[in-house]
Amino acid sequence: MNAPQLTRAAYERLQEEFAHLTGPANEEITAQIAAARALGDLSENGDYHAAREEKGKMQGRIQQIQALLDNAVVVSPGDGPSGLAAVGSLVDLRFDGDDGTERYLIGSIEERHEDYDVVSPSSPLGRAMIGARAGDVVHYKAPAGQVEVAVVAVETVEDRT
Repeated sequence: MNAPQLTRAAYERLQEEFAHLTGPANEEITAQIAAARALGDLSENGDYHAAREEKGKMQGRIQQIQALLDNAVVVSPGDGPSGLAAVGSLVDLRFDGDDGTERYLIGSIEERHEDYDVVSPSSPLGRAMIGARAGDVVHYKAPAGQVEVAVVAVETVEDRT
């Protein structure tokens, strides 16, 4: 399996989330469990069961983040040749037959950018975009067949801030 690629911003956001989940959020849910346990009979204690379920979800997310942070490669789209689409690039595409363009951020779902749809670099569309420049036409295989896409523009998220 390839190491997950994250931009510096996503990596730092994950570090902050990890610190929050293992610190203040953990203390809060532990206190909720203790308070619910103090109410008595646990078999019919909805607060206790809800808090335990939330703690389980939180532990799962902590493990997921830890694995990402341990294995991630921090990338900067500015590290490669200028104008080439890479992880962390914003790519404006025009799909064959469409007049308008659509903007995508190439990266891990952990990029979670509010303004752009995120496309994994390992997806068919993501693989087609990697290394493309503005003006290129790329092809990828979709469930409905071969798709042709024109690359209209390539820039980095950092260029937009």
